[in-house]
Amino acid sequence: AGQAMIKFLIVVNKQGQTRLARYYEERRDLTVEERSAQEADIVRRCLMRGEQQCSFLEYKGYNIAYRRYASLFFIVGADEDENELAILELIHALVETLDRFF
Repeated sequence: AGQAMIKFLIVVNKQGQTRLARYYEERRDLTVEERSAQEADIVRRCLMRGEQQCSFLEYKGYNIAYRRYASLFFIVGADEDENELAILELIHALVETLDRFF
């Protein structure tokens, strides 16, 4: 099974428009259309969740962690073995770094 890994990072605005999508695994079993549909489904699920709900969900074998900063949602998909709190820390560090340079 190997070590836990991050599989993708998606950054979207409040309207669900993708601003950045980066994948860290090659999925030959998914067509571009299927991957786009999966991405849209994940984004929709994150945007629909209320502020009182936790920032984690499971989706087709992925642990999804997301966090909203201003008008952007940072969504990370990882192996089921990955620590969700560590993913939130990674998102926070990424946002702080982006804020410092831009």
